[in-house]
This record gives sequence, C-alpha cells and structure tokens, in this order.
Amino acid sequence: MRKILEECPTCGGEVIATELRCTNCDTVVRSEYAPCLFCRLSPEDLAFVELFVMNRGNVKEMERELGISYWSIRGRLDEIVERIGNQELDPDEDEQSDSRPYQAQNWRRDILERLDRGEISVAEATNLLARSDE
Repeated sequence: MRKILEECPTCGGEVIATELRCTNCDTVVRSEYAPCLFCRLSPEDLAFVELFVMNRGNVKEMERELGISYWSIRGRLDEIVERIGNQELDPDEDEQSDSRPYQAQNWRRDILERLDRGEISVAEATNLLARSDE
C-alpha cells in the first residue's frame, strides 16, 4: 500500500488531506486530517516497526533475523520512538520535561531483565550497570 504524500512535490512544504470519499456510497467528507503517527516514518523505519510487532517485541528474535546486536536494535527503536513522540509533544512542553532520570531507570531495568532471561552474564550486567551510572 502506498503512503499519502508527506510533503508538497513542488516546494517541499507540509501537505494535509482535506477530503475523504467512501468507495461504497460515494459520500464525501471535507475537513483537515492529520497523518497518523506512523505515516511520517521512512519505509525502512516502518518495516523495522512491522518486524518488531511481528516478533511480538522480542528483541532476541529480531537479533537473529536482522543479524545485529541488541544495542543496535534498541538504538533504532529509541530513534523511532523519539520521532513519533516529537510529533505529539508541544515544543514548550518538550523543553520543560527532562526524561533523563526515567531513561536511566529504564536502562537499568533492561539490563536486569536481560540478566534474568540469561541473555548476559553477571559480569556483563555489572559492567553495563557501571557504565549507565556515569
């Protein structure tokens, strides 16, 4: 399925959908419609998200399928989440919120969960936790 145009092919400006038509009864609705959160993702990012969903969020399975490390997958997911999240936030609200403590807490939790699942050793977890405190 093709995505709707995300920018004007002439000047590169933002475009909005203004009309929807029912293919069954030809009812037409006119208004301004914002694109969904995922509409602005690149085809590569969208394919990555689809793979993530198909693997039910199992990063270990994604590691096997893509042949890249856990941290590469996490980094890519973080970038995508940031792109999607930035579309929702008011710019003033974004400047006022500081999510670093939250991110550090999630980082530690991820390390401990990986240790619990046997994906990393105690020594690896200790090293990673030490680096997350820096």
